[in-house]
Amino acid sequence: MKTLYFTLGLLLLTACCCNALPKGLQLAPGNCCFKFYTRGLPLNLVSGITKTHSSCQQKAFIVQYYTGRQICYRQTFQWALNVYNQLHNTEGSGQLQ
Repeated sequence: MKTLYFTLGLLLLTACCCNALPKGLQLAPGNCCFKFYTRGLPLNLVSGITKTHSSCQQKAFIVQYYTGRQICYRQTFQWALNVYNQLHNTEGSGQLQ
């Protein structure tokens, strides 16, 4: 009888863990930044900019360049803040001015 309860308990525990795993993966943050660049680059190289996930320890911008390279800047870095505002406040054009 003890073996039956142990087996059922183990089966229930396994089912709970397997069900919880995908939910845990969905809540994981995307890209977080740990090192930050401290120089602005020419705007014509920038293809996009996003904020890091809200659960990241350090708030930052991830700048995407046309070459595919991604660089992190602190959200307090004025160049990155200007680029973010310029890209997200320009409706329809999609280009930096």
